[in-house]
Amino acid sequence: MKNHWPEGIRLVVSLSMQFEAGAQGERDNGAPFPPLREAVPDLPAATWFDYGVREGIPRMLDLWDRYRVPVTSHMVGRAVEATPALAREIVERGHEAAAHGHTWTPHWTLSPEEERASYVANVAAIERATGTRPTGFNAFWLRGTPHTLSVLQSLGFRYHIDDLSADEPLRTTVNGQPFAIVPYTLRNNDIARYGAEGPLTAAAFGQELRDEFDQLYAEAALRRRMMSVSLHDRIGGTPARIKVLGDFLRYALGHPGVVFLRKDRIAEWALTMPGVPER
Repeated sequence: MKNHWPEGIRLVVSLSMQFEAGAQGERDNGAPFPPLREAVPDLPAATWFDYGVREGIPRMLDLWDRYRVPVTSHMVGRAVEATPALAREIVERGHEAAAHGHTWTPHWTLSPEEERASYVANVAAIERATGTRPTGFNAFWLRGTPHTLSVLQSLGFRYHIDDLSADEPLRTTVNGQPFAIVPYTLRNNDIARYGAEGPLTAAAFGQELRDEFDQLYAEAALRRRMMSVSLHDRIGGTPARIKVLGDFLRYALGHPGVVFLRKDRIAEWALTMPGVPER
């Protein structure tokens, strides 16, 4: 079918598992507590992030194993340095290690030289911990700079995800070379929907995932469609949310032609498939 997926695939589902815990600052870190005015450590916030590496990611890894779905983990360099064994385990269990900057410093505040240094350090941390070199990138809150793609391309990256404009992969040109875009999501994103432990229930999130899947699956009869879901270590890995995610995985995999793919695989196809829209 024209402008469809290879290998008879009807719908691709792309899961992100963001690895950020351990890189956060002492304040202004998005934790679900009132801001501190005094120059004191935010101790409960530190434990909230600790949950991500102690409980959240291990619980998600077991879920991915149960349903045999590969995911992409965008890793902040400092988080990898804080828990390198966990980063290594993610890769050993078949998942992709992608880049997410070296610190929580917003990328848009960096000079071009600082931005490049952040990505170089991020790549080095991931390589030391996992033995793999990342080819995909996600900026802090998707906000890169006018220099970001050029820097990434010069460092050997093949794709980025900081785009919300489509439900299918895209292509762009950077430094005269093709560069893939694997669009991200805010609507199927735990940090955007739950926020800092906000009011959305796990059951409501699960229903939205099913509704989105059903619509995209129907559209996929006629054109290339991709569903993106984003989960963060200390948010998506709670017991109730894991149960709902398991229900969704079982539901999606019960449909013919549905596959879960790592973003590096999607990017490879985006660079070679016919009919991929250009940005």
